[in-house]
Amino acid sequence: MKLPIDLKAVIEAATDIESARNTPVSVSVLIDDSAPGDVAAHVRSAFVGAGAHARVTVGYFVGPAFSPYEGDDMAVIVAGFSEEVGRRAAEIRAAGVPVMVVTSMPRLVADMAVAYGNPIPEGDLVAPEGVEGCEADGDAACESGDVTGANAQSPEILDAPIPIDAAAAAALDRRMGEWVVAACREKRLALALSFPFVRRPLSLEAVSATSLQNAGIGLVLFIPGADMPLMTLNQAKMLLQIAAAYGEPMSVARVKELAAIVGGAFVCRSVARQVAGAVPAIGWAVKAGVGYAGTKAMGLAAVEYFERGGNIAGLAGVVSTATAKATQIAGDVAATPAGARVLSTVKAAVRQGAASVLKKTE
Repeated sequence: MKLPIDLKAVIEAATDIESARNTPVSVSVLIDDSAPGDVAAHVRSAFVGAGAHARVTVGYFVGPAFSPYEGDDMAVIVAGFSEEVGRRAAEIRAAGVPVMVVTSMPRLVADMAVAYGNPIPEGDLVAPEGVEGCEADGDAACESGDVTGANAQSPEILDAPIPIDAAAAAALDRRMGEWVVAACREKRLALALSFPFVRRPLSLEAVSATSLQNAGIGLVLFIPGADMPLMTLNQAKMLLQIAAAYGEPMSVARVKELAAIVGGAFVCRSVARQVAGAVPAIGWAVKAGVGYAGTKAMGLAAVEYFERGGNIAGLAGVVSTATAKATQIAGDVAATPAGARVLSTVKAAVRQGAASVLKKTE
């Protein structure tokens, strides 16, 4: 069976991705001497052992003079109680370098920066979000990130450093990775190859964007068969991005393996097309649902697989199983009156979101 995929386009995408392996990256880490030791140690360890193409410089708040390195791709300030944090972050931004301010005391650091005339943009202040005010393991509010009541209202708790235990460390890694993905778009893959904490956030963004794109394709393309090549190409590129983020080599042989993996999902979409034909009034819902659910299941399965140390050789079974289940669920739900009503309420939102994502990728 001929696969509905442009192999040349996939190989071109792989070539672009492979070039990131040889792309140099430069990062400066500036540590406030008064920063809590646990957060300073965690940030340092996150940037230690960088790849051969990464330059990492670590410095401290010593003396009044500070000259940001304009060749940096990004900078990190580990903030403590110093009044210098906001000013030094502003100097780095003025040099054209995006700067992430990492702290375990987010409110205190933000308030001090404002008080000394150099406010830190909200998006640049990174903390172990979701664990502020948590005092005990197993607290449902703490685990959900919805901290209310006495803990959330106590200035003493919010101003005190958040202990960087295992949960806080994981939350901080996620937030740092999300910042890198958003602030360093041109070199985010190269940064992910050098710094492992960037890999999962980068991969999850690829899953989210591709799922939304394929939902939009399912909504707006009504020419029989026209959606298949586009959805499949998007899925192949998504898997390439995920595999590359986790360090998989992008040889032609690997690209062909990925094409075969994505081709396995073609059968799932063919089944969904039959469902759409049987219930034409909501055919758009079936195609959009399959485009979104199938792509997301495929991507999430790949992320979890690589997180556990997997490689492309064993990816086919994982992706095929996840996609088949998601496709079946999407078709079953869309084919019921209740499902059609639910899907119709999100039609406009999905279309608007898909259009936004597609515009960003042009």
